[in-house]
Amino acid sequence: MTTSAEHENAETVLRVVLADDHPIVRTGLSALLESIPDTPRVAVVGTATTGSEAVRAAVTLHPHVVVMDIRMPDLNGIEAARAINRAAPATALLMLTMVEDDDSVFAAMRAGARGYVLKGASQEEIVRAIRAVAAGDAIFGPGIARRVLGYLSRHQPAAEPLPALTPRERDVLRLIASGMPNATVASRLNLSPKTVCNHMSAVLTKLGVTDRAEAIARARQAGLQQSAADHE
Repeated sequence: MTTSAEHENAETVLRVVLADDHPIVRTGLSALLESIPDTPRVAVVGTATTGSEAVRAAVTLHPHVVVMDIRMPDLNGIEAARAINRAAPATALLMLTMVEDDDSVFAAMRAGARGYVLKGASQEEIVRAIRAVAAGDAIFGPGIARRVLGYLSRHQPAAEPLPALTPRERDVLRLIASGMPNATVASRLNLSPKTVCNHMSAVLTKLGVTDRAEAIARARQAGLQQSAADHE
């Protein structure tokens, strides 16, 4: 592990550690970052050639950002990210890698990475990603962002049926739609019969129906009823 003797004011310098086992990547990226005149200036305060070195650099050098490849000797980038997230949680993690399979992307996110950019990205994209994660934002390269959005759209939690109702109103209607009289519903939910009636009045209003039978029909259409076995 190599370090520089940077002691600039933290308000004007964005401290970065580069973790990659390829010297040409470390050298090229270091030259790029330190040539940027914008404020805050980027200073490469350390480099690491293994996952373990990356963890030590994060703990001892207190960088704002660790830019890390996934394919690293010793600890891979995901294992190192997990260790850094535990030992130096204030340090932001940006994965800069050629690896783009879904398992690696989501493993990195679970390990605490705030950003995931492919090495084919432009210099401007890489710099923007470093600044973004340092500011607390999450950022992904265009192809990775599409994967993340696709994953999230496939894993949306199921919407509650009849969302206009409160959870308690939904409970009352579910039991009534399953054939229970008010007194049984009251006993099952530890409510008074009057409270059950009040909930049903609110249900009728919110569903825009005129009577109990219509409310039950709407509930059954929405799948809001218990099976006979649930009554036991």
